[in-house]
Amino acid sequence: MSLVIRRAEERDASVIFSFIRELAEYERLAHEVDATEADIAKALFGENPRVFADIAEWDGEPVGFALWFYNFSTFRGRHGIYLEDLFVRPAFRSKGIGKALLRRLASRCLDEGLARLEWWVLDWNEPALGVYRSIGAIPMDEWTVQRMSGDALKQLAEEP
Repeated sequence: MSLVIRRAEERDASVIFSFIRELAEYERLAHEVDATEADIAKALFGENPRVFADIAEWDGEPVGFALWFYNFSTFRGRHGIYLEDLFVRPAFRSKGIGKALLRRLASRCLDEGLARLEWWVLDWNEPALGVYRSIGAIPMDEWTVQRMSGDALKQLAEEP
């Protein structure tokens, strides 16, 4: 059995969108997916992409992905990587594929002099939390995520 981690290519847009839908199902958030395959293709492979993806292949079959973008730490004065999504199909878990995707991002951070690698994980996702603890990731319990979207975002943007 062979594992290859490679940069996503335009031909991967449909499989990436499939992974996104599978991840949303796993996280019980399928009702929140309103992106289309075309949206994902444009974001990843359009004229000025600001988001990137790596594909994990097991014996030539796409089985997982990591979708990420650069963020910036004012405290560190350097960019970092924010991992938006990491997903490995259930039949291929416990083979080190998720860890290999994370290793690829960690290497990118070191190669590019980036300050850190960050991501969110659902608090009930014990399998993922176990993997993250095993590689030395530290939960940021003192931080609370804030989000605006929809009507709240529109209302704030339109305030005088």
